[in-house]
Amino acid sequence: MKDMEAQLERLRLDAEDCALISRLATDPNKQELFARLAKHLATLASEVDRAIAENASKEPS
Repeated sequence: MKDMEAQLERLRLDAEDCALISRLATDPNKQELFARLAKHLATLASEVDRAIAENASKEPS
């Protein structure tokens, strides 16, 4: 579980970095590319977060 949480944090940080690069880029193509990457990474982070929540609800208390 700790491994998944570490991956989740890494995905969130990468998404934030890509969003920042997108905002700072002067080339419109790079702005679009990094915006798409940020969105994709954020989506992956949401899926990992959901998987962690599902696994947590299945664990015996």
